[in-house]
Amino acid sequence: MNITRCLHVALLVSDLERSQHFYESVLGLEKIDRDLRFPGAWYEVAGFQIHLMVASNSQGGLDNPEKWGRNRHIAFSVASLEAAKERLLAQNCPLQMSASGRAALFTQDPDGNVIELGEL
Repeated sequence: MNITRCLHVALLVSDLERSQHFYESVLGLEKIDRDLRFPGAWYEVAGFQIHLMVASNSQGGLDNPEKWGRNRHIAFSVASLEAAKERLLAQNCPLQMSASGRAALFTQDPDGNVIELGEL
């Protein structure tokens, strides 16, 4: 086997409209077309896709509430960590700075999926 590229991650959400608001208005991602018959929304960042799929019985939550980075998460690079932090705080999003001391923070979408934002 020779894996050449990562294509997408699928995240379970309970309320598609609420999740779309977070991914579009808070994170600033652009939705892409999808031709499927089940509820969801697709986003693409630099050739990598994020698939939101509705699962009304989704049980989010943190396995490690003290250190969000030690939970399942998706990571994005940002141009300015300070600008990202200000935007999240302005939207009343939860956030936790990286415990490692590096330029990164963690937030959660409305279903508790952890998102890492790092300045590389």
